[in-house]
Amino acid sequence: MRRFAFIAPLAATLAFAAATQAEPARQPVPTPPTVTVSIGGDLLKDAEKLGQRDVELQLADLTRSVERELARSGALPGAQINLVVTDLKPNRPTMQQAIDRPGLSIQDSVSIGGATIEGEVVTADGQRLPVRYSRYSNSIADVFGYTTWSDAGTAFDRLAGNLSRGRLVSR
Repeated sequence: MRRFAFIAPLAATLAFAAATQAEPARQPVPTPPTVTVSIGGDLLKDAEKLGQRDVELQLADLTRSVERELARSGALPGAQINLVVTDLKPNRPTMQQAIDRPGLSIQDSVSIGGATIEGEVVTADGQRLPVRYSRYSNSIADVFGYTTWSDAGTAFDRLAGNLSRGRLVSR
């Protein structure tokens, strides 16, 4: 009987420890923001010249950039983010532009690229906040990257960063 005398105090200690380490109340998981992206402005008439597929891929890229950054930062929970790409300029010719102008070199032709995005953020409490962001290279010497949409991608990433830090209106 003496061999098992230590079990009762041990069991009482373990029961007390388990009671004091009860799970904390769970916080509700915030609803992630909803992001919608569309085209408007000058891009409506330029989309066919750039190539519908390229434009759609850029809209998807903007959506991914914003969703990823907001998920990473946890910013704007429950918000509705409505963005409209009003201008889109490639750094290199798109496939459609190369088809339309056969002498245009996809590899050797470089231009100033970028994007203009407008829209609004409707916060979870119903507040409407305007969004306007524009970023283009200043000159050919400033073009950084070798892809067709380098500067547009940079514009998308910077807009996403601004949204996650609460800087909604820029330039």
